[in-house]
Amino acid sequence: MHKVYEARDRIQAQMFLDYLRERGIQSVILRDYLSGGAGELPADIGPALWVLDEDDLEPARELLRRLERTPAPTERSADWVCAGCGERLEGQFLSCWRCGRPRTD
Repeated sequence: MHKVYEARDRIQAQMFLDYLRERGIQSVILRDYLSGGAGELPADIGPALWVLDEDDLEPARELLRRLERTPAPTERSADWVCAGCGERLEGQFLSCWRCGRPRTD
C-alpha cells in the first residue's frame, strides 16, 4: 500500500475515496477514527488515503489534484450536460451520476 493523500477530515477522506474507486483505483482510508484522540496524540492524526497498487499511485495523485482544483458548486450553478453520455445534470453535481465522468466547464 502507498499513501496518496492526507485528508483534512473524515468527510473529505470518504469523498476522495469514493472518487478514486469510481475511477477504478482500489484504495482505503487509514487513521479514520484517530481524531477522537485530538489533544492526546500528535497533530498529524487525520485520515489518510492509501492506494493498494503502486501503479495507481501517480494516477490517483493526479485525479485528486484535479478534484481539489475543481471549484465547489454553488446553489446557483447552471445545469450541465455530460460530455461523455449526454445526461442532463443539476448544477450542484461535479460528476455524472450515469457514467461517472467529471464535470467539464
